[in-house]
Amino acid sequence: MDLKTVGLKGLKHGVRRRIGRGVGSGMGKTSTRGHKGWGQRSGTSRRPGYEGGQMPIYRRVPKRGFTNADFRTSYTIINVSDLNVFDNGATVDLDAVLARDLTGKVTSLFKILGNGKLDKKLTVRAQKFSASAIQKIQAAGGSAVVLDSKGNEPQAS
Repeated sequence: MDLKTVGLKGLKHGVRRRIGRGVGSGMGKTSTRGHKGWGQRSGTSRRPGYEGGQMPIYRRVPKRGFTNADFRTSYTIINVSDLNVFDNGATVDLDAVLARDLTGKVTSLFKILGNGKLDKKLTVRAQKFSASAIQKIQAAGGSAVVLDSKGNEPQAS
């Protein structure tokens, strides 16, 4: 089956249409732009969400309530099962995890989640740990060191 004869059905993006190649092509003359008006002229573009002059959905929908999106605390997260790539007795922190390409950096705050199984004795340094992550790290013989937001160990008083 030739790709040029296949219509839009069955293809993710369909076949590129060559416009402005004569009236016999079905897309000649006005080149699918219609007659007169803003969209017919060259250099036009419409912003995302434009609905042809109709009041756009983002303005029709009421905006109510509170959102904490601007003030949310985000963490770079990783599961304990991913820490098995480190050697026994190693110290694991955000820099070590990024050096091994185990995750991408979201923020400088680091959190360990408890999904999976840990087989190695590690010293893990992070700002946050889930309860199950601490249990699994300690069960493997390692230790979980909780850091402050700047990455320093809190002073014992």
